[in-house]
Amino acid sequence: MQLTTVLLSLFAAAASAAPTNGSCTAPTRKFGIMALRSASPIHFAQASASQNKLALSLPEDKLDAQCADGKARRDATLYIKDGGLYLYGSKGKVQQFYVDRSGMGQGVLGYFNKGETTPGSKFELTGWAVDKDDNLNFNGAGLLACPSTTDSSWYVWVSAGVAKPAGQEGCLGFVPRTITIADPVKCTYSNYEA
Repeated sequence: MQLTTVLLSLFAAAASAAPTNGSCTAPTRKFGIMALRSASPIHFAQASASQNKLALSLPEDKLDAQCADGKARRDATLYIKDGGLYLYGSKGKVQQFYVDRSGMGQGVLGYFNKGETTPGSKFELTGWAVDKDDNLNFNGAGLLACPSTTDSSWYVWVSAGVAKPAGQEGCLGFVPRTITIADPVKCTYSNYEA
């Protein structure tokens, strides 16, 4: 009888210590971005991060992320938290994306080291979402890719109603399809201050 009472007490204590359905949070989805734009040089291109920018088709010699497994990575791993878009990295360095849709920024997209740099007052930090088709958007706006003048890469901008942001020629709108990364590797991506 005493053994039964002890066992019941242990089960009751374990049950009260276990989290309830309302207190468990699902793990944050980690994803990469693949560009969809049929019959274009960026169709199926992966997004990479380097030097504070998000780029498509970044050449191998510009892949400079420092990753936990020591390997070079072509695709950047991202996640959304509280409407902000982040690069998946070490706990010591949080890298967050900003958007500047002002007349000066015209949809510029970049990332900064949170806590080390303070973004400008016109920079928007939240508004990122993934829709029902797994496409990334910023407050409902799509993304553009503009060709680099120095190599084969294309730099990513947020569509801000400007066909030629910063006067760039040949920019293409594309569908930024998010692709879940099952086993993400933490990386720290380069910035201009490094």
